[in-house]
Amino acid sequence: MTDHRNAGPSPQVRSPAATMFHVNQEPGAQIHSTDPFAAPAEQRSPVRRLRGRLAAPVTLWTAPGPAGLTVSSTLVVEGEPGRLLGLVDAESDLWAAAEETGRFAVTPLGPPHRQLADRFAGLFPSPGGLFATGGWLDTPYGPVPDDAAGWAGCRLDVAREYGWSLLVEATIERVELADEAEPLLHHRGRYRELN
Repeated sequence: MTDHRNAGPSPQVRSPAATMFHVNQEPGAQIHSTDPFAAPAEQRSPVRRLRGRLAAPVTLWTAPGPAGLTVSSTLVVEGEPGRLLGLVDAESDLWAAAEETGRFAVTPLGPPHRQLADRFAGLFPSPGGLFATGGWLDTPYGPVPDDAAGWAGCRLDVAREYGWSLLVEATIERVELADEAEPLLHHRGRYRELN
């Protein structure tokens, strides 16, 4: 037999006619279109603001290991041989792997690769590791997404500190191109598409 005298107050029972109040009187949720924690524009670095106004291609750099990093500062230079320049994080796993092996792959990403770009930028969870999901083509330069419209295999030439990044210079040794595809761009802190 249970003693109910010390069981605490009895639970409240809501009658069917009870009124529910909503904190937000309008239906639907509101999501900020900007970062609510970002510093006001007048307090941000003018150089950073200028860089944000330049649309940049979103690329995936990978190296044997495997390691990878989303990079939005890649420049391809024509010549014999072709060259490639980019700014990467000197403390990234990608840089450690590229420096050790002396080679890496660069893949231009398209609109279907937004989640992939976020994953390799550290903005999206990657249970099991960065390469655990999606299809990958194994190359001597590093894994490449199997649905990529193209990629370049690069030999590392030299790297040096440049601002807060590492300026990487490489020779393009191999280029693989598939069908034409729309690029994924980064502009003012967001991904954009050509329209």
